[in-house]
Formats: sequence, structure tokens, C-alpha cells
Amino acid sequence: MDGEAGPQTAVKKAAANQMAAKWVREDVDALMRAPFAELVFRAAAVHREHFDPNEVQASRLLSIKTGGCPEDCGYCSQSAHFKTGLKASRLMDKEAVVAEARRAREEGASRFCMGAAWRAPKDRDMGDLCAMVAEVKALGLETCMTLGMLTDDQAGRLSEAGLDYYNHNIDTSPEYYGKMVSTRTFQDRIDTLERVRASGMKVCCGGIVGMGEAVEDRAGFLLALANMSPPPESVPINALMPIEGTPLGGSEPVSAVEFARLIAVARILMPTSYVRLSAGRENMSEEAQALCFLAGANSIFVGDELLTTNNPGQDKDSAMFDRLGVRLV
Repeated sequence: MDGEAGPQTAVKKAAANQMAAKWVREDVDALMRAPFAELVFRAAAVHREHFDPNEVQASRLLSIKTGGCPEDCGYCSQSAHFKTGLKASRLMDKEAVVAEARRAREEGASRFCMGAAWRAPKDRDMGDLCAMVAEVKALGLETCMTLGMLTDDQAGRLSEAGLDYYNHNIDTSPEYYGKMVSTRTFQDRIDTLERVRASGMKVCCGGIVGMGEAVEDRAGFLLALANMSPPPESVPINALMPIEGTPLGGSEPVSAVEFARLIAVARILMPTSYVRLSAGRENMSEEAQALCFLAGANSIFVGDELLTTNNPGQDKDSAMFDRLGVRLV
């Protein structure tokens, strides 16, 4: 038998293609079907080529404007289309946001992310948003915002204020996107990401699994990310947190092995990106999270809450990382 034949071929071929200008669907599909042990072994090797495998970046996410969003994303408790019991609120005062950022820094976070439940920010809010960015950045924290779709001018103002990253997730594959959201298109997302790039900010872009999508959609989602030019510097991978009252409230969770597979493929396709283990950690065992870190995840959100859903607190995370010998940075 040819020494290159057999179950390792897909992973070896993908590794050989890492320097290619574009990934092709065939290679991504092959990675999604590769034997799990071989896939994770390769992903761990890629991770070690670019990062310290015993370091994980700590980010904190704050909802600076909650609920009342006009979009109809089927997974989201903040949509005004669904009865989830979530009370809408106004944009937080700058002083309150900065106080939360200061607390996050004191508790070990190096990056502070601010999210607003909007389709797009209004120009009248841009002054306050830019002031938040400047003052949070002055604390020595890396800054990120997610505010919905942006105009060229809005992206430029955030960049000038010093915003390091802008988050705008593509959520899922282009083919499955319309089944999750009807109030905007996949191309709307891409247009904002291009404006973010043009402004000079870095891109934070990922998505969610466990929304009823097929394995092929997970492959298409990762392919779309990896073939961005350049790929996102930050890639949050979220496990759906089913919310009662949303169309996806009764969804079945993705298994720990399949979630770790997604992390591993993301690491191979995007070797130099931060791959963030994001929403869903509250429902993951310590062993499942450890498997994701082995597969190439190297960033998490810390704190008790992610926007409107629960997250493991500082005590649980500290105990887990002590056992794993991992340092939060």
C-alpha cells in the first residue's frame, strides 16, 4: 500500500495547502471527515507553530445596549420579534462602561468587548461610542465593539478613536444564512466587514453551531472565514445557547467531539488567528473545554455573563486552568 494512502491523507494534504492563496471546498470537507485523533494532532502542531499552547487570551464582553433589536436572528434573545422576557435598555453611560472595563482589567482580562443590540448604530450615538473606546483603551485594554452594520464614515470614526477590533459574525454558511435571518443578507455582513478592513481596524468574525445546520454548512462557514483576505484575526466559535421564546429554543446541542472538530479545522485553516471558545462554555464540561484547547482554541470570554447568557465565573475558570497548567493572558 502507498505510504501516503489511508486516513491521514486528508489532514496531510490540507497541511500542505496551508500556504495556498485560497482554500478549496474539497479540502475543508476532507478535514471535517478526517479521523479525529489525526485531525487534532495536526491542529495542535499548527497551534504550536504560532502560539504558546499553554496561554489563553482572556476577554470580557459587556452588553452596552440590551434588547429591542429589529433584526430577526432566530438564535437571539435580544430580537424584538420574539417573546423571551428580556427587557430592552438604552445605551449605557460612558462612565458605567469604563467602570466595568476597569473591573475586567483587575480580574485579569486583557481585552474588553462592547456589544449593542442594534441593526446599525445611529450617527447621534457615535460620539459616545468613540469616547467609550478612547477611555477603555486608555486603561491599557485591547478594545472591540459589535454594533451591527456600519457605514464607511462610522467605521472610520471608530478606527480614529482607537478601536482595535470590530466584531461582525457571519453566523453560518452562506447557504444556510437565510434560514436563520430574514432582515439582512449574508452580503450585508460582508459589506460591513470590508468597511472595517478599509478603516484599518482588525476583524473579529465567527459564528454559531448547533442551529440545525448540516456538517456541510459548518464546512462552508469555516471556508468563508478562511478565504477572507486576510482571514479574521479573531474567530469566535459559539455553541448555541437555546433561549426559550426564540425559534431555536428547542435545539439539540452539538457533541463535545464535533465542537472540538470545528475548533481543530478552524485552527488548521487560520493558523495565526485567535480562535475563541465563546458562548456555550457554561454547558461544557471541563474535559470538553480541555479538548478544545488541545485542538487549537486560545481565547475565551471570562466573567459571569456573555451579553444575556450565563458564562463560567472566575472561580471555575481559575480552577480549570490551574489543573490544565494554562496561563490567562
